[in-house]
Amino acid sequence: MNEQEFAELAAGAALDALSPDDQQRYHAALAAHPEWQSIVEADADSVNFLADGAAPVAPTPDIRAALLARIAVTPQNGDAVIADATPAAVPDEGPDAAPAADSWPTPLGGGTAAKAPAHRLRFLFALAACLALLVGVGVGAVAINSYINRPASVVALEDIQSADDAQQASVALENGGTATAHWSASLGKSVLVTDGIPTLAEGETYELWYVRGDTPVPAGVFAAEDGEATAVLAGEMQAGDVIAVTVEQDGGSPSGLPTTDPVVVIPTA
Repeated sequence: MNEQEFAELAAGAALDALSPDDQQRYHAALAAHPEWQSIVEADADSVNFLADGAAPVAPTPDIRAALLARIAVTPQNGDAVIADATPAAVPDEGPDAAPAADSWPTPLGGGTAAKAPAHRLRFLFALAACLALLVGVGVGAVAINSYINRPASVVALEDIQSADDAQQASVALENGGTATAHWSASLGKSVLVTDGIPTLAEGETYELWYVRGDTPVPAGVFAAEDGEATAVLAGEMQAGDVIAVTVEQDGGSPSGLPTTDPVVVIPTA
């Protein structure tokens, strides 16, 4: 993932609008490139600025007066009319005076005003209000749904990063990628984040291990998509554990012991 791709994900993360898959890619990229933290902070500042909004401004008296004047001369029976561009002349009081009705706004196209049924107007207003409500509810629902449906590995990573004793360590992979372990001894949790790990052949999987002294303890399997993965280790981490990864058959080692040399080894002590 390059910096531009990460910047697009960071903008979505600041708005809490990423899908679970994009959240996983976002956290993996940030773990592999801590120098991109400045992008995250800049996006967060922008969102906070936009959230503050503009200061409310009271309408000027002439706006209110103009609105009331328009209401006073607008029929309240559902007729749709358009006012003349020039003000209506005040009729003279005499035998040649124009009828008072001439001072009303002229209907569109002249002649009798076209009828706009009141129930249709009410329907349009109600529809507009419903659409506005649905847009607001929909945006909130998407954000809430994305938050609730976060992958377990992403939730565990956030818990670890929030812990007072959060630690991490990275190693370079043989193909040039990186693997970063995040852990918290107080929580007993650890998460492995990879960027650029090779894609395995069909029938193979990556298996996680806690290595305690000379004893490997299986901690689950994971697959990488486009070289990226965020995997939480199963079981409770203990102080001094070494986090390792081997390549095993689908479902993990049938014997419960590694069958290949580790491709990732990260000490936590």
